[in-house]
Formats: sequence, C-alpha cells, structure tokens
Amino acid sequence: MTDNSENLSATNAASRPLRVAVVGAGPAGVYTSDILLRQLKQRGPELGLGDDATIDLYEKLPVPFGLVRYGVAPDHPSIKFIQGALAKTLNNPKIRLFCDVEFGKDVTLDEMRDRYDAIVFATGAVDDKPLRIPGHDANRVYGAAHFVEWYDGYPTGPRTWPLTDEAVAVIGGGNVAMDVARELVRNADDLLGTDIPNNVYDGIKSNACRELHLFVRRDVAHAKFSVQELRELEKLPGVQLIVNEDDFDLSDETLEVAADDKLTRQMVEELYAIRDMAEDMEYDGGTDFQGQPANKRYYLHFNSNPVEVLTDANGGVAGVRVERTETTPDGKMRGTGETYDVPVQAVYHAIGYKPAAVNGVAYDDKGTRLLNVEGRIQTEPTADAESETVPYVYATGWAKRGPVGLIGSTKSDALETVNNILDDWAASGMAGRVADKAGDEAEVLDYLHGKGLQPIGREGWDRVVAFEHAQGEKVGREHIKLVEPDQIRRVARGEETA
Repeated sequence: MTDNSENLSATNAASRPLRVAVVGAGPAGVYTSDILLRQLKQRGPELGLGDDATIDLYEKLPVPFGLVRYGVAPDHPSIKFIQGALAKTLNNPKIRLFCDVEFGKDVTLDEMRDRYDAIVFATGAVDDKPLRIPGHDANRVYGAAHFVEWYDGYPTGPRTWPLTDEAVAVIGGGNVAMDVARELVRNADDLLGTDIPNNVYDGIKSNACRELHLFVRRDVAHAKFSVQELRELEKLPGVQLIVNEDDFDLSDETLEVAADDKLTRQMVEELYAIRDMAEDMEYDGGTDFQGQPANKRYYLHFNSNPVEVLTDANGGVAGVRVERTETTPDGKMRGTGETYDVPVQAVYHAIGYKPAAVNGVAYDDKGTRLLNVEGRIQTEPTADAESETVPYVYATGWAKRGPVGLIGSTKSDALETVNNILDDWAASGMAGRVADKAGDEAEVLDYLHGKGLQPIGREGWDRVVAFEHAQGEKVGREHIKLVEPDQIRRVARGEETA
C-alpha cells in the first residue's frame, strides 16, 4: 500500500511543470535559464523528471541584462550585441521576466523555496574590492564600479561625475581598468554612435583629462587584457600611446610560457604591436594612430605596483608612489624596492569586483562568492558543525565562482550547476516536484501583487527598448539609454510614451 501511494504521489507531482526561480537577469541568469530548459529536454525523461518546466527570472532593477547593459563600456558594440541574443532567449514562453523585484527585500528565501522546486542565484557583482594602500581614502580616489555605474547610466548610480583633473591614474591590469582608462580619454562625439546617456555625453564633453597613467603590477605577459580591449586602445583619436621599452624586454622562458596559451600569446603579440605603434607616435612628434597631432597622452606602465596614494595639504590626491616589480615566468610577482612618484590629481582603482552578498545565504569572504560547492549553496559552518548543502538552492556566474572570467565563460559554469539541479531532482523521490506551494503561473503573480509589487515583464522591457530607440531617432542616433528608474517604470508600464 505504501509503495503504491508513493508511486501515485510521484505520478501526480510529475503532472505539473517543474518550477524554477532564477535571481538575477544578467547574462548568467539568462544563460542558466536557457541551458536548464535545454538540458531538461535532453536528460529529464531518462531521469524520470519529464521535460516540462517554467522559469521565473527575477531582477531587482527595472530592466534586465545586468552586466551587458550596466557593466560594459558604451563603446563595446560587439559585446553589446550579446544583449540581442539574451533578448531572443526571453522569447521562450517557458521563461517569464519579473523585473523591479528585489530578493531579500520584496521576497525571501523561505517564501521562494515554498513556491519553487529550485532557486538559482545569479546575482553578479556591483561593488569594488577595496584598495588597501596608504592614502586610499583621499579625496578623488574612486572605485571603478561607481564610475562604470555613471557612464553606463545605472538606475541608482550617480548622474554627475567630477572630470576636472588633467592628470589621472588608473590602477589595474584587466579589462575593467582598460575600459575606465579608455573612457577617461575618449572624445565625447566619438560616443554618439553608442547608447550613451545624455548626461554622460555632457560630462565627457567637459572632461579635463589630458594625461592618463595605467599601472599594471605584473609584466606584459601576465596582464589580463583581452585582445579586443587592446585593439580598441589602438584606435583612440587624439591620443598618443607611451610605453617604457624596458617593460617589453621579456625573457625567453617567459615568452615560451606565454606561447603555450593561445589567448595569452595573442595578447602579448598585440601589446608588442602597441609598443611599435607608440614608437611611431613618438617619432612623428606626438601623434595619434591616424598620424594627427595628439592632445592627450596615455602611459602604459607594466611591472609597476602603486604602493601609496600621495596627498596634498587638503587631503586630496597629489600623486601615486609606485614600486617597480619583477615577474617570474609563472606569474609570481615581487617588489624590487625601487620606487618612483607620478603626479596626478585623481586615482581610479579597478582591482576586482566583489560579488554581492544575498540575504539568508552564507558568503565565502575569501573566495568573494556565495558559499557553494559546484553551485550547490552551503550553510554557514559553525564551531560545532561543518557546512551542509541547502536543498535545491544554487548559484551560478560570479555568485558561484567569484569575479573571474568573461561573459562567455558563464555558459560552461551554468551547465555544471544545471546538471547538479537535475541530479538532485532525480534523487528527490518526488520527480523533482519538491516545492510545497508550487501553483500555476497565475499564483506567482497573485503572490507578488499581494505584496504590493508591480513586476515589469517582457512587454514592459520591450516598451523601454522602443522608447530608447524613438528618443535616439529624434536626434539622429540609434538609441539613447534611459537612466532614471522612475521614468523607466513609467515607460515600461505604458504611462509615458516617446
């Protein structure tokens, strides 16, 4: 009798779609939603799960796509095209979008566990890792994340930025540092072909920066730039590139190690091309890549570790003290004790992001990620007990692995998490239908409306896109990004038209 009852219960449970909540509608969240549906079609029947599921994609901002919309520089059109691919994924009727709903504030983990068979956190990162050197708290020391929020029009970000300094330093050896440095020497008119918000165009138009110093702690072979970033650096109108020839004197062993990895080899080759370009610019009397007189200078410093922000009598930035370093072929760095000072009036640090903590989920401070094992969320360890797996709660993207990897690497990351979800469902004895209060799709909307929430769905997002394009057409641009959250909400709900 017991066995028959259990079989009947499993059969009834399997008659409804599996229900999944993904928290975070950036690339990691959207990719995970798509991969889960695909893997369920492929593996679900053989695991006894069926192949039917619905995914509710939650986003705290009024619009989706996170990093692609708000973390990539506006002059990255090739990367911006990813947004189109993400939008196509949202055409799947099995995926519903709920923007303007913030986890931890509007909905809780316990509430969602009652209603969903799995919850996946794809919450990304919005904060900077701290700069831990003397002078880090001086006036005009900025974390890259906040500057990116400004030039990308983040809904809760600043609307103005003090671009009044002629000499500026950027600390960091990755793509975010390169983005920040490039925007600091950009001509505003060169950005009119992008979705740059009007307030950002006005700010860059008045930018006083004429000298920029980018400091990379390790050598040329151990920077973390993509080739695409370097090629964009090579095409900056009005900008002379300046390098230290000694930085390119790499050992044979270092070059051999770099050659073993295709991406590293390509990066090093591109940096040597930049060195040759810089020589030509200097030989021609200080020109840009087109041979025209340059009015801005961009210094690339390798093997250069800023150890102190120098300050003036008023507590403002006066310069940066830099220690020369040496880098071994395997990437280990050590200081030489030799220092030099570079006078600047502002410092931006792009030394890494810190993924956001999530209310009710343990955090791995050392790894700067949600506490998880292969995407399975763990409990906080105590003096008396080790971590345990939290059933049917997962992480993907930067929330899972920390702030490393490019947008594309989130796909392989998501696949591991998704396969673990399917395996855990298969082992549940309930065909994965583990949520006590999982109702139909209308029940979720009733639940959100009952909390006074007005989630913005796909139709609202489409209205925002159409409005931005209409605003751009009025002034001969493709589109202009909306930045004010209340206006975005009005447009999304059809309360304001172009």
